[in-house]
Amino acid sequence: MLVTDLATPALVVDGPVLERNLATMAEALPGARCRPHVKAHKCTALARRQVEAGHHAFTCATPREVAGMAAAGMGTDLLLANEVVDAERLGRLAALDARVTVAVDSDATVDASARAGLRECLIDVNVGLPRCGCTADDAGRLADRARAAGLTVRGVMGYEGHVVGLADRAERVRQTAECMELLVRAHDAVGGEVVSAGGTGTYDINTWATEIQAGSYALMDNAYGELDVPFGRALTVVATVISVNRRDGFAVADCGLKSLGMDHGNPTIDGALVWFCSDEHVTFSPDPDASDASGSALPAVGDRVHVRPAHVDPTIAYHERLHVADGEHVVDTWPVDLRGW
Repeated sequence: MLVTDLATPALVVDGPVLERNLATMAEALPGARCRPHVKAHKCTALARRQVEAGHHAFTCATPREVAGMAAAGMGTDLLLANEVVDAERLGRLAALDARVTVAVDSDATVDASARAGLRECLIDVNVGLPRCGCTADDAGRLADRARAAGLTVRGVMGYEGHVVGLADRAERVRQTAECMELLVRAHDAVGGEVVSAGGTGTYDINTWATEIQAGSYALMDNAYGELDVPFGRALTVVATVISVNRRDGFAVADCGLKSLGMDHGNPTIDGALVWFCSDEHVTFSPDPDASDASGSALPAVGDRVHVRPAHVDPTIAYHERLHVADGEHVVDTWPVDLRGW
């Protein structure tokens, strides 16, 4: 099958770029130094390629991801880097034939995990991102409570998510140090062998963490593509041009808000200016400043365009499969089998 044969909108992965990204990360953070985050791709076939690259421990965002990874035989060391209080879901995680570690940041999440029969946890510390995590000063007390409840505390985690996307590398370095000062202080009080943090934008900056929870590096997107990281953009949404307005100079393709993660802004199309996205459409025009010929004329109805998403994680969650391509040839199709919660 060719890429041009795919029904659109279709997620297409540039296979050679993906392989270079995996190899680059495996060289930079070999083995246990990287705990890839599967929320970025939600695909056990891609996770298996990460295992083949030497990464055997994984980060998950949802109970569904944990269960799916365990069912696929990749349950060696799974971290649910998210607080869960649902007794039924926690019970299912405890029953898995896998090593499952959960994040806890309160008495309630400690107690819920212990009641469910889970055995291991990390103390989740708020290092500046206004999301989950206890204060650094409360981490030691919470670890004591977890141990008293029968949980083994493996260490701490803290995500500098408000820092990983900063365009100015010097500012990323400075703010990462500030965040990790909090996490190291918490770790001193908590103990354990694990300090889990970081992401694609700080993978080579965060030297305080024992493991980096990078995810986007495998496929990348426009937001991370603006940073000085050595990973190529492997993911596009292939769309079909369905309407052309030659009078006003724009074209419309069949992918929009329901097939693209839009929280980081509009997607891009090489050689074109994206005007806006609506539910099922992206409206664009040729870019008069484009250096290649594709920016010189409107496409025709039926032409294919490659739309580059601004944010990889939610984009993939909209789709049921990833098509892996080598040039114009589709060489494999992988189900996005970790979708849902």
